[in-house]
Amino acid sequence: MASTIIGNGYMEGFAKGTIYRGKLKSVCFPGLNCYSCPGAYTSCPIGSLQSVAAGLKHQVSLYVIGFLMLVGTIGGRLVCGWLCPFGFFQELLYKIPSKKFKMPKILNKVKYFFLVVFVLLLPAFFTNEVGIGLPYFCKYICPAGTLEAGIPLTIKNAALRGAIGIMYYWKLMLLTVTIIFSILISRPFCRAVCPLGAIYSLFNSVSFYRMSVDGTKCTKCNVCNKNCPVDIKIYENANSPECVRCGKCVDRCPTKAIKSGFISEKKGRLNHEKILDASCGADNSH
Repeated sequence: MASTIIGNGYMEGFAKGTIYRGKLKSVCFPGLNCYSCPGAYTSCPIGSLQSVAAGLKHQVSLYVIGFLMLVGTIGGRLVCGWLCPFGFFQELLYKIPSKKFKMPKILNKVKYFFLVVFVLLLPAFFTNEVGIGLPYFCKYICPAGTLEAGIPLTIKNAALRGAIGIMYYWKLMLLTVTIIFSILISRPFCRAVCPLGAIYSLFNSVSFYRMSVDGTKCTKCNVCNKNCPVDIKIYENANSPECVRCGKCVDRCPTKAIKSGFISEKKGRLNHEKILDASCGADNSH
């Protein structure tokens, strides 16, 4: 919640229905936070990637790619669990009392389709007569932009209200669908759609911030899985691409087998060696 407030603290924008255009706008926010949100001081990395790719020369933004690699290398999807405003929004919605459902795991792969097709390929190759593309994901899909920018701006800006067309209602429908699914399913947008989550997921297995499971303590009781917002069994893959590093499994583990933090590979190897030594000792006793 703190990152949402800090990242969207430009109160004048909400009051006047305008967008902050100061120097901080050239900096990317690590989570999915719309550039056009009246309160946003910074830019969305997904929007920035599309804008550069859609430009006349179809360049690749080395700054944005480097920024995403840096954030991903440090924490992987830690951003998804702790810093992303739209992830926080979904968490709140899931707390609403209702019947809950599990999302089919095959849908976890769909976010990579949105990343490759709508963020990278379409803006670069589907262009207008002068060779400029569109930010396809932001324009046609992203519900975060509708919630954070579309609705607040049209409420305060009469000129924008007069320009409302079918695209606005399309995005409003997508937001409504996302809200409904977020009440019934934990973090559906993060898990099935978000291209930023898709990028950070590639770093989960190599990031400095890691999850660790002590095999000598873990009883595979599945308490971790029952409390996991993205429905993973952390003892099967402690640094799964789907893990948002929220820490709920750490807090709920009855044997305190799960740890999180900047865990060194050396420490991980030592724990693994202890498990192997214990197994060999058990075998030799027979």
